[in-house]
Amino acid sequence: MPANSEPVAHLGDVPKGMTRRIEVDGEAVLLCNVDGAIYAIEDRCTHDGGELDQGHLEECLIMCPRHGAFFDVRTGAAVTLPAILPVRTYPVRIEGDQIFVEG
Repeated sequence: MPANSEPVAHLGDVPKGMTRRIEVDGEAVLLCNVDGAIYAIEDRCTHDGGELDQGHLEECLIMCPRHGAFFDVRTGAAVTLPAILPVRTYPVRIEGDQIFVEG
């Protein structure tokens, strides 16, 4: 994914402990706010392709609502079964109150 020159969201769009699904270059990306830090991961469970934006963010872990796999949004690592493969992560850049996702 190439660097996105347009902001994808504002900080106020993703409150602490919450997520927001966006699209960047046609790809579904999930923004996650963990204690004020914004992380971006692919919005797709590596176990069965379910959308993670329907899951619950608990501290730095997002739970897939379909089968309960957890992923660390900071690293993309699958931390519980049934998922074993990580989700893709994307670099995030903040300028003022604007969020940019880079490839």
